[in-house]
Amino acid sequence: MLRTFTCIMCPQGCDITAELEENQGKTEILSISGNKCPKGKAYVTQELIAPMRNIATSVLVTGGELPLASVRLIKPIPKDRIFDVMAEIRKVHLTAPVEEGAVVIANVLGLGSDVILTRSVDRAE
Repeated sequence: MLRTFTCIMCPQGCDITAELEENQGKTEILSISGNKCPKGKAYVTQELIAPMRNIATSVLVTGGELPLASVRLIKPIPKDRIFDVMAEIRKVHLTAPVEEGAVVIANVLGLGSDVILTRSVDRAE
């Protein structure tokens, strides 16, 4: 079976083809072609074995000059845990002032990734 991917690891956006074989319910990678750099092969391998994703979203801020502050994960998490992590992030309500870089949730759901603020929000005047 052939699967195609568009690599997102660099601006080239290589069209990569992976030849796969199903064997006793397990997917085996026979070949990967079309990548112009080693990052493409690593990306496709990761996508096939254990896809990972990063999250960028926002949390509520009370008493701030803005009602929301942007947050992101410091490293990717398993794709199948995105909704679980988003449910945890939705529970967060901060009080201004908040500083960029502050950890909002440490080691979210034990996945080894912190949720950090990517924007400061000052107290409203």
